[in-house]
Amino acid sequence: MDAHMIAAGLPALGWALHGGLLWRRLTTARRDPLTGLHTRAGWTARAERLLAKHPNALVVLIDLDDFKTINDTHGHAAGDAALTATARRLADWCGRHGIAARLGGDEFAAIVTNPADTPSVRALQAALDQPVNHNGHVLPVAASVGHCLRAHLPVPMLTDALSAADAAMYAAKGHGRRHTR
Repeated sequence: MDAHMIAAGLPALGWALHGGLLWRRLTTARRDPLTGLHTRAGWTARAERLLAKHPNALVVLIDLDDFKTINDTHGHAAGDAALTATARRLADWCGRHGIAARLGGDEFAAIVTNPADTPSVRALQAALDQPVNHNGHVLPVAASVGHCLRAHLPVPMLTDALSAADAAMYAAKGHGRRHTR
């Protein structure tokens, strides 16, 4: 190989490496580094498409109850353990029929395209309310869950579905822990 061919190939190699790094950054920006779930940005566009295409879609919003107490009592590593357990339980519940996200802090969301093929929201609630073992401590984990069916919306928009699920979630919180609406 002569020096001119090598010199000509170096910029292409540089751009290929740069493109690969950008792709990795974009992909990781759409995934929460702690839980591996989609971030709000990575989830929203996909959820909007799924909601538009699936008339039976179900949107779920989850907030961990007393999460600050776990962090304050057992430390942030324990809080991280509660978050990762919640993420795993939510992703397992969604299965192949949906996608889950960590929207931020202790707030999660999911959309399932065919709720008939997914365990019930009550089953999700039961899974989320299981304690988490961390460093010899049993952490009491509980969540408030709100949900909204696309069929109950006048216009099938994700913002409307999230608002309805949020209202249901806060109504569940008002009735104490371990409630679903």
